[in-house]
Amino acid sequence: MNYLVAVLSDRIQAEAAYSELESQGLPMAKIAILGKGYKSADEYGLLDPNQQASKQVKLMAVWLVPFGFAAGYVFNLITDLDTFAWAGEIGSHIIGGLLGAASGALGSIFVGGGVGLVTGSGDALPYRNRLNAGKYLLVVKGSEALTRQATTILRQFEPENIQGYVDTSEA
Repeated sequence: MNYLVAVLSDRIQAEAAYSELESQGLPMAKIAILGKGYKSADEYGLLDPNQQASKQVKLMAVWLVPFGFAAGYVFNLITDLDTFAWAGEIGSHIIGGLLGAASGALGSIFVGGGVGLVTGSGDALPYRNRLNAGKYLLVVKGSEALTRQATTILRQFEPENIQGYVDTSEA
């Protein structure tokens, strides 16, 4: 499946482009306008990278925190370190386990996508930012021939940005 996303500066320009696509005979079921008064990014299914990263961090934490606890406990047990003498032998092992669990939590943040939470990644975030700034997105979803035809038509409206994507997950 191919996608074409054009960023248009205002509603009038977006509606004019939509009307031109309609007059050229493109299937309107494959075209959507995103912006104020039309579909939102969530309604269309434009993924929120922060939400995805947060979900991945939680999924990784489910595995890494218990594994980190066990690894920290066993490491303290095997090496017989007495770093926390005030806690006694068992308490020292438990503290080692807690430190291992904390390391597992940090690992889930870095490996699970927490860095993407901070820096942002992919094109979904810039598109969401443009929608928040009052811009409109015109999205055409279909075959390569359809998106090529739509590109030719949309270029005459001088969009701020026009980008094509190929979704390889749908095979």
